[in-house]
Amino acid sequence: METKPSHDIEGKPTNLANSILRVHGSFIKPEIFFENYQKTGTPVIITGLLDNEPDWNIDYLCEKFGKQEFLFRNYGRDRYKQEKRQWKSIGSGVDLQSLPFVEYAEMVRNHQAHENNISLGKCPLKNTPLADTPSLKTVGEKLGLTKPMSGLNIYVAPGGHSSGLHYDSVDGTLMQLHGAKKLVLFPPSQTYNLYPFPVYIHLRYGLKLRCWFSQVYPDNPDFQSFPKFKQALQHKREVILTQGEVLYIPAGWWHDVTALGDEMVCAVNRFWRIYPTQRAVFSWSRWRAVIGNICAVPYLLSNLAIALFSSSRRQLVNQMSHRV
Repeated sequence: METKPSHDIEGKPTNLANSILRVHGSFIKPEIFFENYQKTGTPVIITGLLDNEPDWNIDYLCEKFGKQEFLFRNYGRDRYKQEKRQWKSIGSGVDLQSLPFVEYAEMVRNHQAHENNISLGKCPLKNTPLADTPSLKTVGEKLGLTKPMSGLNIYVAPGGHSSGLHYDSVDGTLMQLHGAKKLVLFPPSQTYNLYPFPVYIHLRYGLKLRCWFSQVYPDNPDFQSFPKFKQALQHKREVILTQGEVLYIPAGWWHDVTALGDEMVCAVNRFWRIYPTQRAVFSWSRWRAVIGNICAVPYLLSNLAIALFSSSRRQLVNQMSHRV
């Protein structure tokens, strides 16, 4: 089986022990993928599965989406200058802004999206002209992934945008369709060396803050506040995901995703049921997320009640559903 190590931002090979393997799709059969990666919960990059897919650049997306409205995440220009422990929102919990896609495209072109860190995140492709893109739908089939936990979600972000270090409680496939992203990953075993937000934070903030996000900036860590992060760095893996590549991210694997370049990047992901089941049952990271979601219920119900009696109930309910 042909593989090659990941490369750093300058294209230099990284230490193979701390890299993610790249495997061409022609070598991956469902049974091989299951035994080598899914069963063991091991990340892998698969190439060659999206060779026939066009470049999803800003012009292509404008052609497909036009004036269709989406909820964009407005992180604000100063977010990454703040200590994360001061944050009151994160991920899809940040302020949301409804815009026609063509207006957002203009913000990308004039760099207003870069300056204010505005992105499209975890947005369902359902009810868009790209919902039935064949090559994206067949990625799961080629890997033997048959139990989707979500539809296809699109991510569009300006260069420099970072997702923040976090993990997902289900398996995921990240399909890069324009530009490149740098990913920093840590295995689930390093959860408490990465200082996640505490589970009880959901009681106060619902899903605006999340216990599956880290309080550490991996590229600029405060070792005085987070001394155990030094231990996590021994297990750090870094890779550049380029256009046409698919990254399998097993549940519980921490990852920080940064958009590279001066333009914008575009990717689509899909979440999958964890299999074999014992990998889910014995995952403390997954149970942390479950408990966090349960703790968020009182906050969500109270906000739903407020939204239903508001004159802008439709907008508020849409924003709440986007965060769930």
